[in-house]
Amino acid sequence: MAKIETEKAIRSLVSSNIKTFSETFSQRHISEVDNPEGVLNMKIHNVFIAALGEEFQYYTALARSFDSSLGNMLEKLAIGIAQLFYDVKQEVSGVLYPEQTAKIAELLEAYKNSKNPKKVCISDYKEISNLSSASTTTKVHSSDYYLYDKETNEHFLIELKIGGDLDNKKARSEKEAIFEQYAILSNKLGKEAKVKCFFATAYNRFGE
Repeated sequence: MAKIETEKAIRSLVSSNIKTFSETFSQRHISEVDNPEGVLNMKIHNVFIAALGEEFQYYTALARSFDSSLGNMLEKLAIGIAQLFYDVKQEVSGVLYPEQTAKIAELLEAYKNSKNPKKVCISDYKEISNLSSASTTTKVHSSDYYLYDKETNEHFLIELKIGGDLDNKKARSEKEAIFEQYAILSNKLGKEAKVKCFFATAYNRFGE
């Protein structure tokens, strides 16, 4: 019975979020079509795209706006669904040791070095959690999803990419952020705490 009720709740969340998104996205852009300060009209002034004609110019701006807006809606929807099963937070704050910051930087440099066979492994996380010192800094991180499962006493840090473009320039900073969040939770909860980290994306390279 509980499973059926949960499925109904998820279906209701999906239905209401998509309906609201469709209505507001359509209404907003239709109402702004003749407004020079409307969202799309403020995005169409690209000198290169303009050379292709007004219709193409407007279409590309619409596509970018749709992709971004849809992604934002899906991320909010994911939070709503997660709240059915977990305690959900979008912030991690606490103590971070300088040695941990240095180790994270060292690991990230090793990962990106094509001549270095170093790959991400669980021992890297354990190494970070084992570091400490008398000197500390307090740091606050905005998290895509910090989930806590009361039944299993597990903590989950999730970096989720749904909206906008995948940007390689952000890859390092996002890895650094999730490492630091892990370190902060380990310092706060203890080395034996169950903390799991995930990177997830709705983009599928091969369309499978």
